[in-house]
Amino acid sequence: MRFKNFYIAALSLLVLLSSCADKLDLYPYSAISPDAITEKDLPALRVGMYNDVQNDPGALAFVLFDILGGNIHTASGAPVDLINSTLTPLSGAVSTGWNGYYGALYQVNNVISICENMEANATRNTSLGEAYYFRAYLYYCLLTRWGGVPILSKNTLEKLPRNTPAEVWAFIEQNLTDAEKLLGESSSYYYVSKDAVLALKARVLLDQNKDGEAAAVAEGLITSGKYKLDAFEKIFRKQSNTEIIFAFENRTEESGINISDLFYSYAHPNRGQGNYRVTQTMVNSFASSDKRGDISLINIAGTYTLNKYPSGQTGKDPVIISRIAEMYLISAEAKGRINGIDRLNELRRFRGLTDLSVTSDEQYEEAILNERNLELFGENFRFYDLIRTQKALSKLGILDHQQLLPIPGRELQYNTNLVPNYGY
Repeated sequence: MRFKNFYIAALSLLVLLSSCADKLDLYPYSAISPDAITEKDLPALRVGMYNDVQNDPGALAFVLFDILGGNIHTASGAPVDLINSTLTPLSGAVSTGWNGYYGALYQVNNVISICENMEANATRNTSLGEAYYFRAYLYYCLLTRWGGVPILSKNTLEKLPRNTPAEVWAFIEQNLTDAEKLLGESSSYYYVSKDAVLALKARVLLDQNKDGEAAAVAEGLITSGKYKLDAFEKIFRKQSNTEIIFAFENRTEESGINISDLFYSYAHPNRGQGNYRVTQTMVNSFASSDKRGDISLINIAGTYTLNKYPSGQTGKDPVIISRIAEMYLISAEAKGRINGIDRLNELRRFRGLTDLSVTSDEQYEEAILNERNLELFGENFRFYDLIRTQKALSKLGILDHQQLLPIPGRELQYNTNLVPNYGY
């Protein structure tokens, strides 16, 4: 969704920053007081908020965990070379992501501040609930990349130190709780709903090893009757489907996010830069009966690449944040081998695969990771899946400190209260 520049200026929802790297330096050089914003301005505020959360972090932010996850390489090197070249304090992917998440957070905090000063009504409650969700989502992205980061519960001029990971997790959960109280159904899955909040909550709980709670939330969505597993050609070709819980619409005229341009080459009819390719190991992971294969992968002039975002340079594609298949995988993982394998096999059967039978918890954990890799390839999960299950060092061949991204170098220079991540 796109918020036109004249609206931004009029409502002062964004500020001019002294440097693109100084995202914690939030000086309002030109601003109308938030007190001047009225309820009639809320629709424009919402559009601006959606726009910033989607677009500010950049296209790479939505596939970074795939790029770092060992299934992607460039024409000139192996996956570990791509990981090493990305994980440096001077990396554009690192700095753009950090700057973008904190830039979007400034917009979200503005909406929260404005809404909290308004009387409760349906429009205000929806806007505030969406803002709480987005703040949780942004901090989830920050935490899973950099670990403990500064918590900004409101916009400030202070140069803040880093909070602990535990404090950030708690902040994420509190924002999801606040959002859940305010939201209900949405007009489409391109807008945040209570179910979108619950889907992110299930992910957050799983990542903290709160397995019982994670399974309960995931199962609640699975059994609600609102969602069903659906065909990949519907999910990733912008057709009506029963699987998506929340996605960014990413309209051609309204967004700068174009993921497929990074993967398709000029040998494809829709063209692209062709920067990233899929490893043969990942290609071989898809069985011939797997219904996900043709939509997940495409061979362009002898080179396999990601195919979930089909527009190339001719347009833009939706970016899915949550869908019901992830809830199946969360439930299966959180319940464990004895109680969870039925959900895993239910998903596999729908995708054209046979049931799995495992005899140990270690085999089951590996089966879950493999299934997540096949189901969620290209959706920004793989690297952190390996981090949280303590598999990254052995599977990726990275160094211990590379389990976190480096804090951007310019950010460390600007804010001396920040402590760099170990090893960088």
